[in-house]
Amino acid sequence: MPEVEIEIGGRTFEVACQEGEEHYLHAAAKMLDEEASVLSAQIGRIPESRMLLMAGLMLADKTAGVQDKLREAEDKMAEKEAELGQLRNAPQPEPERVEVAVIPDQVTESLAEIAARAESLADQIER
Repeated sequence: MPEVEIEIGGRTFEVACQEGEEHYLHAAAKMLDEEASVLSAQIGRIPESRMLLMAGLMLADKTAGVQDKLREAEDKMAEKEAELGQLRNAPQPEPERVEVAVIPDQVTESLAEIAARAESLADQIER
């Protein structure tokens, strides 16, 4: 079992951990040291046990806040998943049938003749 040296609040501690978990221990010690540094800056020198207790409580408070936010996000996600499931399982409406009027060939031919006459007249006027 590896022994890791960590520093919290300007004090050095030797702590044992499982093989391969040294990185996690250093990360946790860094968070605790940051809280202890805040306490030292605000209060000054305090007994080691009190400093560790207060720093631990500050971290626990932050953790509780994060857990509350996580729970809220998980609840919201569950609601959205349920809503999505309902939408997926809802019966699909029948497509609406739209009828488009068809222009008879006679009308199309008449319009083409009128356009040709108008162009002819325009050419005559231009000359």
